[in-house]
Amino acid sequence: MRMKNANQVESFYIAIILYKSSSDKPDYQPLYQESFVLIKATSLEEAKAKALNYGNNETVSYISENGETITWSLQQVVDVNSLLYDDFNSSEDIVDLYARHFRNYDAYQSFEPLLSKEQL
Repeated sequence: MRMKNANQVESFYIAIILYKSSSDKPDYQPLYQESFVLIKATSLEEAKAKALNYGNNETVSYISENGETITWSLQQVVDVNSLLYDDFNSSEDIVDLYARHFRNYDAYQSFEPLLSKEQL
């Protein structure tokens, strides 16, 4: 933890931010990006506000090699939570930052390209 001022202690939070691509091409199939962002804030509420602001500011458009306008924009801030461990000064080689749980592995595998062996 770090001190922001005499009354506020800053901690680290992690945000899961989902972005979606869109295009002016009628048959465009959207691509989604899940980003894990480290945020320094004095409260969970401040971290959530920072995550939303960050996600909105990441909107970008460009012309693809096929001449299509591709736009990446915020789809949703999925989660914001404190880190599991807020100690980066340890002598450990690995520090757990975040964990989440789910029940349906088949559903997870179907959307995770690294598990489904889909080529992006």
